[in-house]
Amino acid sequence: MTSRPLILGSTSSYRRELLQRLRIPFEVAAPDVDETAQPGERPPELARRLALAKARAVAQRHPSALVIGSDQVADLGGEALGKPGTHERAVEQLRRMRGRTVIFRTAVAVVCVETGFEQLDMAPVRVRFRELGDAEIETYLRAETPYDCAGSAKSEGLGIALLESIESDDPTALVGLPLIRTTRMLRAAGLALLQA
Repeated sequence: MTSRPLILGSTSSYRRELLQRLRIPFEVAAPDVDETAQPGERPPELARRLALAKARAVAQRHPSALVIGSDQVADLGGEALGKPGTHERAVEQLRRMRGRTVIFRTAVAVVCVETGFEQLDMAPVRVRFRELGDAEIETYLRAETPYDCAGSAKSEGLGIALLESIESDDPTALVGLPLIRTTRMLRAAGLALLQA
């Protein structure tokens, strides 16, 4: 089993909190990757490309470390919805999603330059939104301010009240880091989990 340092290539507080659940020491490093979609790039490809790019960017600076990169894209009928950034854009996103199913595509990559290890996986989460009234949208946005969340959906908080259903085989994926897939990759890379 490896004693390599583990680095989360993300500045997301949500991903950091999720990774802390594994009770293994890790550092955090900003990947500094341009997250702009390429022309014609579909949401699944965008999420995969960015997760791998983030992991590789940090791994180049820390070649002996195991680096985790992750990205989430809200897929509304083939259109990528990113982080809204503003209240107005969040209102627009939630209005478009009401009564519809959105697939939150969360990709995760683990990379180690020194060993040549590189794995990438995707955890899709099907989320059905309720028929939301404008007043409900405003109340939610004022309470949560989820402007740094893909599709304005912060399911771990009050955002759960926006939803009809969630379908996933990796429940933490919706929050931003699919831990089942992440632990599988870390074990494959030689990182000991659940060691006494």
